[in-house]
Amino acid sequence: MASKKPQRVKARQPRGFVDRTAADLIAQERMLGVIRRVYETYGFEPVETPMFEYTDALGKFLPDSDRPNEGVFSLQDDDEEWLSLRYDLTAPLARYVAENFEDLPKPYRSYRAGYVFRNEKPGPGRFRQFMQFDADIVGAPNVSADAEMAMMMADTMEALGIPRGQYVIRVNNRKVLDGILDAIGLEGDQPRRLTVLRALDKFDKFGADGVRLLLGAGRKDESGDFTKGAELQQDAIETLVRFLNTPEIGELWEIFQGKIRDGRFGEGLKELSEIAAYCSAAGYVGRIQIDPSVVRGLEYYTGPVFEAELLFPVVNEKGEKVVFGSVGGGGRYDGLVSRFMSQPVPATGFSIGVSRLMTALKNLGRLDVAERPGPVIVTVMDRDRMADYQAMATLLRNALNAPGRPVVPVEVFQGNPKQFGKQLQYADRRQSPCVIIQGGDEKAAGQVQVKDLALGKELSAGVEDNAEWRAMRAGQDLVPEAELVDAVRRILARRAGA
Repeated sequence: MASKKPQRVKARQPRGFVDRTAADLIAQERMLGVIRRVYETYGFEPVETPMFEYTDALGKFLPDSDRPNEGVFSLQDDDEEWLSLRYDLTAPLARYVAENFEDLPKPYRSYRAGYVFRNEKPGPGRFRQFMQFDADIVGAPNVSADAEMAMMMADTMEALGIPRGQYVIRVNNRKVLDGILDAIGLEGDQPRRLTVLRALDKFDKFGADGVRLLLGAGRKDESGDFTKGAELQQDAIETLVRFLNTPEIGELWEIFQGKIRDGRFGEGLKELSEIAAYCSAAGYVGRIQIDPSVVRGLEYYTGPVFEAELLFPVVNEKGEKVVFGSVGGGGRYDGLVSRFMSQPVPATGFSIGVSRLMTALKNLGRLDVAERPGPVIVTVMDRDRMADYQAMATLLRNALNAPGRPVVPVEVFQGNPKQFGKQLQYADRRQSPCVIIQGGDEKAAGQVQVKDLALGKELSAGVEDNAEWRAMRAGQDLVPEAELVDAVRRILARRAGA
């Protein structure tokens, strides 16, 4: 019986994951460098945690339930312990701080960039793996730390080329929201509180009328899908809508002090007043704004919350013009580190959605997508002389790559050298500035050919005769071996000035 042919594996990309090209990664690395520099000017230092954590360390901060594989990607190790790919960068930081608490300076300022993973249904612009860039202060109880976070986010937006007027850092306080919910009779009713908070979070999307429906019986969308509402009384609905429509702290005091008096509402408003004062004194008026509609992290945050929102319009997948919206957010999470310890540990932080922010910068034309120069390529005329070609490449790498200068890659052609034209085609495809050619005759004479590919194309434009093209040797110079480095430097300088 004839044996079956082995089946070829089908090349296919998992849903919700994307490949990233060299251009994507280079642009991302440049953007991360800008963000990193801003964070470091504020005194933050890097830390890195593993992609996997014990699932119970993520705890109730999983998306919807405590099932080991709900919302996260999980597996069991040899000890039958459940491990999960990190869902965000904050829960791993909390674990790291708890384990190293005695050795860390307090407050502890850290930043980290890395991929996070969500076991959720993918869709347009919604991926199962994406990058975040976080900064956090652990051990700082005062809202001056929250104000500093908001200011740092504003500085980051501008460092990335987003001008004032095209972004805003919106700030609210969960204590204010909790105080309002207590006042309308939802104290202790956690399921309805979450329903109300989800409704308030839709204020930007659906407006006051849409939020009224979600706070009441419910809302039917354009497709006919119905979302059940919180079923609040009408006076409670109007109290919440009035709150959303009143961004001035003084007016909020006047409207609600009779009903709520002190408690969490008053404490939250006092903190917002302090944040506004700190930001104003530091020159951030207009860039940072108090906004009661900011909710964020329904079960996560305990105090001030903030969101970085881009205000310019973009065209969505339906061809409609919409405001770009949020590219990052954060807030105070005083309960997260304390899960691992017997003492309260205050903390505040901010997370930037790197992939989403890259899309925004591309829409603004501010994403640095300039290609890196291709490699200088040492061609191979004789395989038996490979040691000579490697020595030539080493000489160029050492001479052209001074510390602190942009990298100039140099490589020896490692394909089949029999067809020289294929080597030049390869150099064209790699965007090479020049190629180095040395056959036996040049070697015997102590010389080398240096071909400027861009200049060669320019000089030979319009030449149709192949013999004439070969004879003119466009952009090609014969130089002594001792002048090789200088000849390449002249070509690179010409390319840089083009």
